[in-house]
Amino acid sequence: MGTSITSAIAIIIKLFLLLTPFFILSVFVTTCSSLDAKAQKKLAIRVGIAVTAATVIIYLFGAVIFQYLGISLDAFRIGAGLVLMLSGIDMVRGGEPPKARDIGEYTSDPAVVPLAIPTTVGPGTIGTLLVMGQGAFRTPINCILEVAAIIIASTLVGIMLYFGRHLEKILKQKGLNILSKLTGMYIVALAAQIIFTGAGNMIATAIAALSNGGN
Repeated sequence: MGTSITSAIAIIIKLFLLLTPFFILSVFVTTCSSLDAKAQKKLAIRVGIAVTAATVIIYLFGAVIFQYLGISLDAFRIGAGLVLMLSGIDMVRGGEPPKARDIGEYTSDPAVVPLAIPTTVGPGTIGTLLVMGQGAFRTPINCILEVAAIIIASTLVGIMLYFGRHLEKILKQKGLNILSKLTGMYIVALAAQIIFTGAGNMIATAIAALSNGGN
């Protein structure tokens, strides 16, 4: 029981950082500066719901995507890891968040695009979720555990945005930038681990194939 709880907490932390919460908070505060506090909180709730729905759907249908595209899990690990690493490097090297358009410029609900996708759930996050989903379906317990962790992590991001103005006043822009860079370093390390796992498995498979061919 204790091991399951520890694993769940580790997954929640990993997914929470994978969603780059401090970066999205900085973008959210900048983008929504023209909204009053009530409208900003309503938008934060919609972003949290959109992020939760997007991450759960991507995770659950990862196996179907692999099946129809004919891409091996290890090949996708390497590709997703490279994209995730580039995102992490950008966060480490970047300073201020990219200039966001005023919220009034969007004709549709900005909670889904661009705040949920691709700002929070970007290509690197999508790739990592697909890899996680493909692996977890081998064990239903892991699947349930990771879906619950995804929902909790996404909800935490929504809560952060809900209290965005208060957090921005406490942390200031400099504090948000520092936390974003630290998150970026974690993402780079996570990406490296995903790449090495995929590459190691592919090399092991190739060696096994060569050995069987020699026999």
